[in-house]
This record gives sequence, C-alpha cells and structure tokens, in this order.
Amino acid sequence: MSMIFTLYPFQNMKIFVADRISPLGVDYLKKQDGFEVVEAYGSSPEQVAEIAKDASAIIVRSDTQITPEVIAGSRNLKVVGRAGVGVDNINLDAATEKGIIVMNTPGGNTIATAELTFTHMLCGTRAIVRGATGMREGKWERKQLKGAELRGKTLAVLGLGRIGAEVARRAQAFEMRVVAYDPYLTDDRAKEMDLEKVELDEAFVEADYLTVHMPLTDQTRGMVDADAFAKMKEGVRVFNCARGGIIDENALLDALRSGKVGAAGLDVYEQEPLPEDHPFRKEENLILTPHLGASTAEAQESVGVEIAEAVAEVLNGGRIRNAINMPSIDPKDLESLSPYLDLCHRLGAFARQAARGSVESIRITYFGGIVDVDCVPLTRAVQKGWLSGVVGDEGVNDVNAPFKIKDLGIKVETVKSAESVDYNELIEVCTVTGDGDQRSVRGSLLGRGNDPRIVEVDGQAIEVRPVDTLLVVRNVDKPGIVGKLGTMLGDCAVNIANMSLSRADEGKWALTIFELDEEPPETALLAIEQDPDIQEARVSRQS
Repeated sequence: MSMIFTLYPFQNMKIFVADRISPLGVDYLKKQDGFEVVEAYGSSPEQVAEIAKDASAIIVRSDTQITPEVIAGSRNLKVVGRAGVGVDNINLDAATEKGIIVMNTPGGNTIATAELTFTHMLCGTRAIVRGATGMREGKWERKQLKGAELRGKTLAVLGLGRIGAEVARRAQAFEMRVVAYDPYLTDDRAKEMDLEKVELDEAFVEADYLTVHMPLTDQTRGMVDADAFAKMKEGVRVFNCARGGIIDENALLDALRSGKVGAAGLDVYEQEPLPEDHPFRKEENLILTPHLGASTAEAQESVGVEIAEAVAEVLNGGRIRNAINMPSIDPKDLESLSPYLDLCHRLGAFARQAARGSVESIRITYFGGIVDVDCVPLTRAVQKGWLSGVVGDEGVNDVNAPFKIKDLGIKVETVKSAESVDYNELIEVCTVTGDGDQRSVRGSLLGRGNDPRIVEVDGQAIEVRPVDTLLVVRNVDKPGIVGKLGTMLGDCAVNIANMSLSRADEGKWALTIFELDEEPPETALLAIEQDPDIQEARVSRQS
C-alpha cells in the first residue's frame, strides 16, 4: 500500500484554465480522456471563485489570484499549476493546508529571462536606448554616448538557480569575472561552473555589475537596500529581471540620482503595472521593461505545454513535477520507495499510539542503505501515519502532513545516521512528550518480498508484522501469561494471527505483541488491563 495519494487517478475532472496559455497546452488537455476544460480568461475574483468550486485543477499565469477564499470554496481541487516561475499569486499556505499541490514550470522561461537580463546589461553598458531614440529624433550624439566594455568587469549574481546560472555562463563568454551569492550554492558546484562563491556583503563590495535571480521571500525582500548600495562601488550597474521588491526601489532611486549607481535595468517592480507617475520613468540612466522575462514565443509555448502535461500527469495518477509544496517523485523511484512509504506510515501510526501524554517532538532516524535516498517522502509518510488517527486519512495527505504537524506545535527532526545496525536499512521513529517521556519504534523490510516489520519497541528487540490491528501488552515475565491472554481473546472470538515475545531481563517485564484478525471488544481489553500481571495493554491500529 503506497501512501502517495497521486497513485490513484481522479475521474470526471474539470480543468479551469484561468489565464491564457499556449493553445498547444490547452489542446493537450482537451485530448485527455475524462477532462472537461474550461477557459475563462480575465475572470473577476467572484467568477474565479465560482468556477473553482468544482474544479480538479486550476492553471494560471500571473494575472489570476488564487486566494484563501478560492481554495476554501473548492470542493475537488487537487492541483494548481503556474505557467511560469513565480507563485506570488497563489496562496501557498492555504493550498498546502488543504492538501492541494502547487506546481510551476521553472525551466520553460529560463533562457528567455537570462537573455533579457543580458540585454539589460548590454543596454546599461552601451547607450543603445538613448542612441536609438536620438536617431529617430534626428540627433547624432556619437561623442556624448560613450559606453564601456563588459570584458574584465566583475558580475555579482545573487541567486544561482537555473536563470542565474545561465546569466553567469553568458557573462563568462564575455570574459567577465563572475562571483555568486546563493545560500544553497555548494563549493563543488561553484568550482564546476568556474566562478567564485562569496557571501552577500562581499558580492556587494566586489560588483561592477550586480544582477538578481532570487525568489521574493521574507528573507529576500529589500535585500538590496540603502546599506547594500553604500557598500558598492561608485558607478555600479544593477539589474533585476527576477521579482519586484528584492531591490528597495526608494534606495535604488536615491543611488541613481547620487551617481552611486551608474546605470540600472528593471523588468519587475514592487507594484505592477508600474504607476504612470512613478519617478523611475524620469531617470535617463534607468532602462525599464514591462515584465517581459518570459515574453518570447518559445518560452510561452514551452511553459504552456509543460504545465498542461504536468497537471494532466498528476490527475492521471502519474508523477508530480516541480511541486512547490511537496517533493517531486518519479514513478520509477516511487515504485522502489513504495514499501518504505508503507512502513513509514505504519511506524508513524504506531508511534503516536504508543506515546503517553502530549507529544512535543518526533525524531526520525534513518540507518543503513536508506540514507542514500531522498528521505523527504519517507518523512512525510511518517507524519501522515502519525496524523491518520488524529485528523483521519481523508483530511491528510503528503502535501499537508508537514503543515498539520507543525500546526499542532510538534517539532519534527530527521537524522541520517552512520551508526552500524543489524539491518540493511532501518528506520526509527522516536516521540518525546512534554514531561520528557520518550518512546521509540524501529522498522525494516525483510526478505525478498520487502515485507515490513517492526523490529524494536522501546529498545526491546521484537519481530512483528505491522498489520492493521496489533495488541501490545507489557506483562510480568512468568509462566502462563501468554496462555491466559490467548484464552481471554479466544473467549471473545478474536483470532490471533501471530504473536511475538521479547523480554529485557528474565523474570521481570516482557513485551508481547499479538497480530489480530479483528479488534477485541472493549470489555476484553478492559479485563486484560485490569489483570495484576499486566502493566500496559493497548490496541494499535495501523491502517
């Protein structure tokens, strides 16, 4: 049983295309069996909310706002697809909480945006715009329009994702020195790209040219501010074709007027469209374009087709590509991970039911060969299993499980351990309550069939299948206890499929876990609990 809900295709699906995308993308959707495609471009917020009520998927560009109200009113919504990169117009928190996948198309406009950035850099180096305008006006300003060369200059790239990397490659072709700031840039990748990895302040200090290629987040908003400009060289050239708001517009205006910034180019703004009376429009050394980053025929066709294919694939039960709020898993990887996903889900459910008191933290530790795979889906499966008895399977999935765990105030920690263990792969789930009570369960896959097993509970070795119903008993280690328990279950017609015993020390407390075909009645469970030889008895439900 896999815990990735997208394994199961949805039927009778309505696809709401809210913003205009490539006709090739729309045609692709219309050719899919079971899809009803509704094109409603330029809809009002009220119309969007109404159409979205029974939509399985919504496809947008940057115009349509997918608000918390739209999401709350939707009954069947499974995925929101953005034909482009930025998802500022989609409320991620609301979508994630409701278990809705949000996807974008980060690769489709990469080249288009990189080339536009470089166009801005060239126009900020040579007076192309002013020269062309003057020629139309009958002027010949050859002597007044002296430019510069890119060769030998230092370009600071803020954000070395797809677009930033393409800009860096083009700068290197122009014989520029490239330095890059990106909190996720590794030394190996920097070396591979033949550029220098620097800290943010160093990027400001070193730059002759500075270009921004980061998403707009709380961390990046206003990143290039007055303090940043103060650290830069006189006459630095600054460009932003990423997201408005990363560069503080008031600070940039002051820097342009003071001469600190010799030239700048912007394709994005804090407010779009840019107001007619915005002071930027009067700055001669500032080149403005109206958010043209993805505005090429090739890019529009690419992102339209890409998002249509991605949405269709999810709804048809295939892989999830470029998801913003959950890991993307290839079907082949999903097939190999499926037994682990099932095991992790069951370990999560077992751990929740074993905990005594209010759980404050969950630590998931991976041992052995499993550390070499992407464990994010496995961690989500543990979280989903833990939540299954709290909110019900219908209310939790791989998208919203981390959100709901966090909403409960539970901290989740994941560890990849190099410790040697007795199994090829081992997964441990440990819970800690507010009063410090700690419980743990370990599981592994055994045999050629990759059968899931619980192999340790609270430090005691055991081997039990995590079937739908388990009876977990801590009892005095003495003769006759197992027979007495079997008789009590038999008297109420509960069949024992299997059982496993473990003891820490002879004559003290032992652990007995029964695999049951059905759940025992409350009266039987109460009788077991009240037996003086029983320390603890509980039913653990794994389904």
